[in-house]
Amino acid sequence: MSKRIRKAVFPVAGLGTRVLPATKTVPKEMLTVVDRPVLQHCVEEAREAGIEHFVFVTGRNKAVIEDHFDMAYELEDTLQKRGKLEAYKELMADLPAAGATSFTRQQAPLGLGHAVWCARDIVGDEPFAVMLPDMITLPGQRGSRCIAQCIEAYNEHGGNVIAVEEVPAEDTHMYGVVAKGKDFGPAFEINGMVEKPAKGTAPSNLIISGRYILEPQIFDLLGKGQKGAGGEIQLTDSMIELMRVQKFYGVRFDGKTYDTGSKVGFLAANVAFAMARDDIRPGFLAELKKIVGQI
Repeated sequence: MSKRIRKAVFPVAGLGTRVLPATKTVPKEMLTVVDRPVLQHCVEEAREAGIEHFVFVTGRNKAVIEDHFDMAYELEDTLQKRGKLEAYKELMADLPAAGATSFTRQQAPLGLGHAVWCARDIVGDEPFAVMLPDMITLPGQRGSRCIAQCIEAYNEHGGNVIAVEEVPAEDTHMYGVVAKGKDFGPAFEINGMVEKPAKGTAPSNLIISGRYILEPQIFDLLGKGQKGAGGEIQLTDSMIELMRVQKFYGVRFDGKTYDTGSKVGFLAANVAFAMARDDIRPGFLAELKKIVGQI
């Protein structure tokens, strides 16, 4: 029987160079989509899936992330004294339970694999989720967001699970790509992986999309510190090595993923998440129609 997925690792040490100058002083993970930081959307996705412990791998100038997931006494007191109880209740509902967050440092930008490895002692000897905070998701017909669908596949098949999505074949050289094996409905066996394949050589058009369930043996492989594409320690390289002794499964997420690390993706996410809110949609749609009408 598979162990329950209790912990999620969030690599949040990146510099956010794709959305400069906004990220010169504000961490990219703290840019807001509608009324919540990007990272808050990821944490909510994890909570909905039953994750209990949130592990943040941070870097320099990211202290505001830790503050965001802590009490804010002056703000909370002011909201209560001014009778803004709905805002106070919403603020408190977003606050993780005491002891449910951990923070560790990635001192140098050595890649995603290195960032995940930095969480090894906090995760311990149990399977865990990895959630890239650039990527935020909205549910599809199945009604759940991406990491919940990955955990569902893990509970059914065990092994390691990777969320995937389709891209045009000409774009595969920009991503980690998987080779598809036997189908199991929404999930399938992964027969191979390659990080940023040369144009025309990708085994499929299914790319790794920022949500993973990994067995703890990945830490031993990441600990070797072998550098891959871009001179960084790539998570994909260690997953390829782990695949020699453990099963990997892909999950076709049926919802929508938004890459908030790009300017266009960030803007699209704001539109999509605003339209998904019953309290915002009517007024926002009216303004959106005015803007579109002027084009």
